[in-house]
Amino acid sequence: MSKTVVAKYSKAGENFEILVDSEKAYEYITGKRSDPISVLDAEEIFSDANKGERQSQDKIKKVLGTTELPKIAEIILKHGNVPITTEQKNKLTEEKRKQIINIIARNSIDPRTKAPHPPQRIENAMNDTRITIDPFKNPNEQIDAILKKLSEKLPIKFATARVEVTIPAEYTNRCYGTLKQYGLKSEEWLANGSLKATLEFPAGLQGEFFEKINSATKGNVVSKNLE
Repeated sequence: MSKTVVAKYSKAGENFEILVDSEKAYEYITGKRSDPISVLDAEEIFSDANKGERQSQDKIKKVLGTTELPKIAEIILKHGNVPITTEQKNKLTEEKRKQIINIIARNSIDPRTKAPHPPQRIENAMNDTRITIDPFKNPNEQIDAILKKLSEKLPIKFATARVEVTIPAEYTNRCYGTLKQYGLKSEEWLANGSLKATLEFPAGLQGEFFEKINSATKGNVVSKNLE
C-alpha cells in the first residue's frame, strides 16, 4: 500500500526534504508520472521533515536557485534520495540495466573486428564482471565507469560509423527516409539518378542500418565504410 515517505536532497551543507506519496514518487522517478506536485503529500520544503522544521526561503533560493515548488520538488525527486520498497528498487534497477545495455549496444564495437557487440554479449560480460547498477542515477552518467569495468572482460569502445552508400534511382524514394534517420551528412545525385550519400551514426547500429537498406533495395546497394 502507498504511504508517506521523506524524499531528501543535500547540497552545500543544507538539507531539503519533502513529504511524498511512495507509489506516486516511484511513478515519477520511473517516468510514468510527469507532474512533481502530484507526488507531494504536503506542499512544504523542510530542513528536517520528521521534526517539522521548514527550510528557509533564503537558503532554498541561494542553494537551489529557485523558490518555485514544482522546480524544487523536481530537483529533490531527480537528484535526491527517494525511499522505495525492495521490490520497486529491484524493478528500477532492472529497467536501468536494460537501458544501459541498449546504450552500449548502440554505440560500441569490438575494436579488433570493428563489429558491433550484440546486447546478449554485453549483458553476459556485465554479469561476469559483477557490474552494479545505481537505480537512482541516470544511465548515461554510469556509462563511463561501466565501460571501464567491461573492458577488463570484453574488447570494447564507443565509436561513430562513417558510411558511404550509393542507392540506385528506382530505390531512392524508398530509402531516403532511412538515410535521414541514420544521420545523413551529405548527398550527391548522380547523372543516372542514383543517390550517393554519406552518413554518420553510432557504430553499434551498422548491422541494423545495412539490414534496412539491403531490404529496401533488394541488395542493390553499393556501400563502403569511411575511415
